[in-house]
Amino acid sequence: MGFLASLKGNQALRAHTKGEVAKAKKLYHEAVDEGGVMEARVMLGYALLLIREGSYEQAMALLIKAQKAPDLTPDRKGQLFVDYAACCAKTGQLDKGVKLLEKQHARTPIGLTYQTLGYLYVEQLAQGKPVAAEDTVVMVPGPHEFSDPVPAEGLSVEEKQEILDAQWEEKKAKAIKLIDDSLEYDDEDPVCLDNKGQLLYRILGDKAGAKEWFEKAHEEKPTQIDSLWFLSRYDVEAGDVKAAIEKLETAVEGRFSPLNVVDKATVEAELKRLRGE
Repeated sequence: MGFLASLKGNQALRAHTKGEVAKAKKLYHEAVDEGGVMEARVMLGYALLLIREGSYEQAMALLIKAQKAPDLTPDRKGQLFVDYAACCAKTGQLDKGVKLLEKQHARTPIGLTYQTLGYLYVEQLAQGKPVAAEDTVVMVPGPHEFSDPVPAEGLSVEEKQEILDAQWEEKKAKAIKLIDDSLEYDDEDPVCLDNKGQLLYRILGDKAGAKEWFEKAHEEKPTQIDSLWFLSRYDVEAGDVKAAIEKLETAVEGRFSPLNVVDKATVEAELKRLRGE
């Protein structure tokens, strides 16, 4: 890595901070892809830009490489795992992302992993209980304490379903505990407050109870996209279209990430619908 490549890495970070995305991407490419920069702060910035544009596979390859960066501090390592888990979630590998983040969180529990793992747990559960069939492969614990899961054999469809139901209930209990623990860790964290609301709203079917948590999250961070989205749902149900539009107009101006429950296009479409356009 030469001086010029390192300089371009710093320039990329500054451009990225200013919102000059096209300029930042060009400089990141020149610094990292062509110049061989191995600085975690630069590589993580580059990965974030790639994630926001939807280049998940490219970001994942970069994050794997960034694990060897000499300036990978514990905080940066936490960010690396969170970003990698987000990429997994967007590329059909949600369970893999959860497992990797669980290991990192067990080593170093921080606010960022509480936020992300809580959301990913909700996403897992939102897929619904799996339904067993004759050809369904059910994984169960291996024969030894540290064995990887192995396929269960010789089971009827009913027996497979019982195992799948029990595993889903275990995931639900784990999600409830993690999200409650996150609020003990920081009861003013807007993402963790929102995760609690989403758990109640999307998984436990307690929309009335969820509203309190979305309102708390909104109070802590009035521009938080997911909280605005769910609160707008209550407005629509109450017939207050004007209030819903106001919330969605704020949301649509926010910075969307792969870990938002809705994307910008969905919010824009809902705004058009509510406006009668």
